[in-house]
Amino acid sequence: MSETTDKPRAHEVAAWLRQNPRFLQQFPDLALSLEVPRESGQAASLASYQLEVLREKNRELSRRLQELFANAQENERLAVRTHQLTLALMRQPSAGGVVRAMAASLAEDFAGDRVRIVLFQQVEGGEGAHWLRIVDADDARLVPFRDCLADGEPLCGRLHPDKHAFLYGEDAEQVQSTALLPLPGVGLVAVGSVDPNRFFPGMGTLFLRMMAEAFTTALSR
Repeated sequence: MSETTDKPRAHEVAAWLRQNPRFLQQFPDLALSLEVPRESGQAASLASYQLEVLREKNRELSRRLQELFANAQENERLAVRTHQLTLALMRQPSAGGVVRAMAASLAEDFAGDRVRIVLFQQVEGGEGAHWLRIVDADDARLVPFRDCLADGEPLCGRLHPDKHAFLYGEDAEQVQSTALLPLPGVGLVAVGSVDPNRFFPGMGTLFLRMMAEAFTTALSR
């Protein structure tokens, strides 16, 4: 009694591949696993295809490594600037000095086009600063900020018009994106940019939280 099998024979596989020459485009990993002689002739085309697949994978890996390297460099720069900001805030002898140092660093070191600081208590030495606003914690204009002040999480992107108008006033039309640092019980810090892509939803906020914590701690000293 003979046994039957559904296993295709070599010539059947070859015939099927001839009818489906684009099969390996759907399964490039299969092309990498095939062993092809290096002689000249038709077999050389498959070997070239394998080489091109490897080159494409190498290009993609190189691109990803470059992105990781660029991100690492940017994170290092941000870490240094955040550390320098923290030291500058801690060196200030007064709350007014802390507020001025924060505004100066955000404008210069972090290249903020528009910096706004909103505090719930008056600070000596901040009089006349166009970037500083003192309001009561129960001011009706703060209602749009109620949720973010409650959870303390930074917001990035294009703010709602009512938030935008309160923070920037006559400069509101120039600001296209914002990093907003809510300081529960203390106030708000906003860094505005004329670039709509400078701050965007979903971007990392670790350094923003660190800056907010350093500012709040320095003010409480």
